[in-house]
Amino acid sequence: MKLGVIDYGAGNLRSVLNTFEAAGVHGHLVRTPEDAEGVTHLVLPGVGAFGDCAEKLRGQGLAPLIREWIEADRPFLGICVGYQVLFEKGEEDEGVPGLALFKGSVVRFPESELKVPHMGWNRLSLFHPADPVWQGMGEDPYFYFVHSYYPVPEDGSLVAASCTYGVRFAAAIRRGNLVATQFHPEKSQKLGVQLLKNFVSL
Repeated sequence: MKLGVIDYGAGNLRSVLNTFEAAGVHGHLVRTPEDAEGVTHLVLPGVGAFGDCAEKLRGQGLAPLIREWIEADRPFLGICVGYQVLFEKGEEDEGVPGLALFKGSVVRFPESELKVPHMGWNRLSLFHPADPVWQGMGEDPYFYFVHSYYPVPEDGSLVAASCTYGVRFAAAIRRGNLVATQFHPEKSQKLGVQLLKNFVSL
């Protein structure tokens, strides 16, 4: 296998690469479609804003690569904004469309007594605990979140895990060889490493 991590100019790439290395996999950065030649597993990490991410992916010619990759059901991991941008639109940047690989929108947490962003460890409710992507994690794994927005997929069958922070939201989706998470595996210590090991085995 050969791991590619998309670099669209946001931070956090070294943390993602280091966590994959802890999982036993060396990755390289993908800044152009040509950089993805020979790659078997593609990762879209997420730091920054929805609109900025979508525009940079289009500007670097990476949006068609991502679309073709996912449509071909090749192993793909989206993290945080890299999960959100797979949907049609987001409240964070309403004038900028997402990649629209899935129907749905990305919404902000409603006003409540809870602080936004949702930051820290929280428990997942797994819809299919036997799914290989959750192997070795137990029934109620905890992962690290940092976000003010979350996707609302139109197709509920995509949702692989939910989490509750005032409201219940889709913390992860799965389809074929695609995994996308609102939480950050690279900030989630042992369980994050385990998730990346499970992803590269797809």
